Amino acid sequence: MKKGKGKRYVLDTSAIFAYLEDEEGADYIESLLEQAEKGSAEVLLSFITLAEVVYITLQESSEVKALQRLSLMKALSIGIIESSEKLSIAAARLKASHKISLADSYIAALAKNHKGILVHKDPEYDNLGQMVSVHRLPYKK
Repeated sequence: MKKGKGKRYVLDTSAIFAYLEDEEGADYIESLLEQAEKGSAEVLLSFITLAEVVYITLQESSEVKALQRLSLMKALSIGIIESSEKLSIAAARLKASHKISLADSYIAALAKNHKGILVHKDPEYDNLGQMVSVHRLPYKK
């Protein structure tokens, strides 16, 4: 991953699935990945998104496909951020004060801590108000 000089983006699991499954908004994710490859933006992904993509793919498809998706995510120009005490505390604060899943609280905390724009198509993030800067992809109908 090249460190971007431009804006920083954090992709939610829903944004990754939009990209992987060529849903509405996939072109936006692709443009962010191209910017990251050129070094004009930085794209981050939470460790928990890796787990979510793998377990959802295992439930819906197969282990082979899940591992292929994991390999693809690791090959993209994305910084994968592991958990830390600071991130866990920030996620816990969001979880305690907002109606949001634990996984989404980690992803939102990552965006907040790294001053990134959270890219998603998950209405659950609407509960955060102005706490995190967001770019909302079209919600599924």
